[in-house]
Amino acid sequence: MENTKTQVSQTQNTAVKTKVAVAYGDGIGPEIMKATLKILEASGANIEPEVIEVGEKVYLSGNSAGIEKKSWEVINQNKIILKAPITTPQGKGYKSLNVTLRKSLGLFANVRPVTALSPYIHTNFPNMDVVIIRENEEDLYAGIEHQQTQDVVQCLKLITRPGCEKIVRYAFEYAKLYGRKKVTCMVKDNIMKLTDGLFHNVFKEIAAEYPEITSESQIIDIGSARLAANPENYDVVVTSNLYGDIVSDIVAEIAGSVGMAGSANVGKNIAMFEAIHGSAPDIAGKAIANPSGLINAAVMMLVHVGKVNIANSIKNALLTTIEQGYHTADIYKERQSVQKVSTSEFADKIIENLGNQPVKLPVSTIDENAGRISIPEYIRAQKEQVLVGTDVFINWQGVNPQEIGDALAALQSYKLKLKMITNRGVKVYPNGMPETYCTDHWRCRFVAINATINGEQPKYMPVDFEQILALLSNINHLGFEVIKTENLYEFDGKRGFSLGQGE
Repeated sequence: MENTKTQVSQTQNTAVKTKVAVAYGDGIGPEIMKATLKILEASGANIEPEVIEVGEKVYLSGNSAGIEKKSWEVINQNKIILKAPITTPQGKGYKSLNVTLRKSLGLFANVRPVTALSPYIHTNFPNMDVVIIRENEEDLYAGIEHQQTQDVVQCLKLITRPGCEKIVRYAFEYAKLYGRKKVTCMVKDNIMKLTDGLFHNVFKEIAAEYPEITSESQIIDIGSARLAANPENYDVVVTSNLYGDIVSDIVAEIAGSVGMAGSANVGKNIAMFEAIHGSAPDIAGKAIANPSGLINAAVMMLVHVGKVNIANSIKNALLTTIEQGYHTADIYKERQSVQKVSTSEFADKIIENLGNQPVKLPVSTIDENAGRISIPEYIRAQKEQVLVGTDVFINWQGVNPQEIGDALAALQSYKLKLKMITNRGVKVYPNGMPETYCTDHWRCRFVAINATINGEQPKYMPVDFEQILALLSNINHLGFEVIKTENLYEFDGKRGFSLGQGE
């Protein structure tokens, strides 16, 4: 039985007291955290919790970040966080504290291992053993959104080369450390050719450095379907933030219960460990919550701080308890379970089983001599960046693309000429289709084109930024409202912007 190993010390330090920032969370959080800490204490892990205040109460006290300044100080001192699920109040514009913690602390890798525990926990896939390694800092989770017109809102999807390099290399180093045979990359670069295309290209570059590990790529939609239908065919899956959030819940659910899965959020200096499920306020206070996800997260935490023997002991006690048939309500089955137990009773059974090993389920044998996962510092390769035009976004409530197109095409703005107009990404000028529905958000592409080569894509000519400023002034004088611009660049002669649909 493999468990997540993050940055692991080379020697056992069970006798060393380890201070950990502990967040009890919201909903079922306090119940499962109390159970988990009770097990840690009984195991001799020598963990000293320092409680931090985060989540719903902090939000509602008027702190829009959901975390107090003192809590940040405790986290930075201890470098380790064990966090129960929290609740972000809905409908008031609060940002997710989970995302804030991951991004602010540089926790770039979210590692979520999921293993079937059949037949004790029902699943249709008794042999599945999958690890989802999810990029944790960028993508749509940057949360950069704007309402640009009455009809249109925008969310920016940010993918960076350093972010891609870190998470992809982490995935291959993880596979190498644990002797796993395959890493699968899931992207949607048939549509998002620049953002997901960057992730995919970096994956192929780094995969070439690990010839002993099989690498493959799949489009996220069919990849998710195949993962749900045949999880036994997957080993390590690496993907971007949003996709990783979705597929990790898929594999946890088909393994038997989202309540069983824990995760590690790993950065260069700080790591956070948590269950992957939410705060489940509907069952809070009923003493029926399954603490296994947070217990598994605590096992990962112990590995991270070098207390591997204790980690194995707790994991084996958890597996033994499940094997014996003592189950919380979410995994209880009359024909498979011996007794339905409460949250605290489940923890007590695990404590009773400390020192025992499962008979039929694989025994946890985390290697105490395994090395660290080391990610090199990013080195930026310098490229020639040439400005070749601009996309001007206009708020215009007319309905005829020909009208706005003819007006903008008549502009005299030195090199820059109107090449096309799109609405919701589809070209509507020149030669648009009358069936295309148009809203009040128009992207107008201005470039300086030298000539068309062999009837294919045109060659773009360099322009000066002052020309773009003059163009914007001219558009404003025509009475059009400019709401946004995006400069168009070539990098080492390659186009750094997408074509419009139909361009």
